[in-house]
Amino acid sequence: MVSKTTKVTMLVSIIIPCFNEERVIQVTYEQVSTILVDRPSLEYEFIFVNDGSSDTTLEILKKLADVDDRVRILALSRNFGHQAAVSAGLRHARGELAVIIDADLQDPPQVIPDMIQQLVSTRSNVVYGVRKRRKGETVFKLVTAKLFYIVLNRLSEIPLPVNTGDFRVIDRKIIHAFNNLNENNKYIRGLISWIGFKQTPFYYERNPRHAGTTKYSVKRMMRFASTAIFYFSKKPLKIATAFGFLSVGVGLLLSAWVVYGKIVNPQYSVSGWTSVILMIIYFGGVQLLTIGILGHYIGSLFDEVKKRPEYIVAEEINFQSSR
Repeated sequence: MVSKTTKVTMLVSIIIPCFNEERVIQVTYEQVSTILVDRPSLEYEFIFVNDGSSDTTLEILKKLADVDDRVRILALSRNFGHQAAVSAGLRHARGELAVIIDADLQDPPQVIPDMIQQLVSTRSNVVYGVRKRRKGETVFKLVTAKLFYIVLNRLSEIPLPVNTGDFRVIDRKIIHAFNNLNENNKYIRGLISWIGFKQTPFYYERNPRHAGTTKYSVKRMMRFASTAIFYFSKKPLKIATAFGFLSVGVGLLLSAWVVYGKIVNPQYSVSGWTSVILMIIYFGGVQLLTIGILGHYIGSLFDEVKKRPEYIVAEEINFQSSR
């Protein structure tokens, strides 16, 4: 009796969101292909999500798709943002595993096989990258990133890993759970932590950008941070409530102080303008802060109630052959 050895292969979907990456996208494809091509136990597909690039990124991707049918392209109708692009990639991923990695090569593709091996050997559902060092980043970016994670973890109802991005390997169970989440304004690394199951860290050194400049301006970073904080935690509302109670207490103290001054030293009391100004400044500040926090939550609710799609796909390339 001759025994047959069955070759077990695993399909891995490499999800790469792209926005104006014409200077690096060819190199990204070549590096990832070189790393995975010699892995006989792995089959892979690229899912490049063109997030409304205004340069030649899409044209370069189409040329790659012409010569490699593993290259699949989702061209969004406009720029919907990084998180929406990743969501689109996950919804179209066929693999038993998915790797989320940016096109700028700051997260090194060379560690992908080690991350996959760690996921398999530890029977994890998620292996997320943790940056030991962040090369090529400004002091401002490093300081603000550290403050962001400190504030977010203080406000979040669940613990979130520090010094992480979206670079990670996830299995089909996580992909399925994520795709069943209906909200639009996603903070993906927070949602994956919220999903649970077994998640383990993988430590690596982050590289400088291979080419080009960061797409995250200060304005975009602020918007991303506000989404993470206000969309992922209800604690700001509790803080606003606490400020409300505090303002009442301060108001009572100020009132007592004014009455005491009137009784004890009436000759020094000048028609109460100081107390009036202090109360206006304090209560006005508390009210504006509270209204601002409520506004963020109401805005998020408004976005969800409209039920608009998270993104719109204008073109799919090389997906017909895989379905």
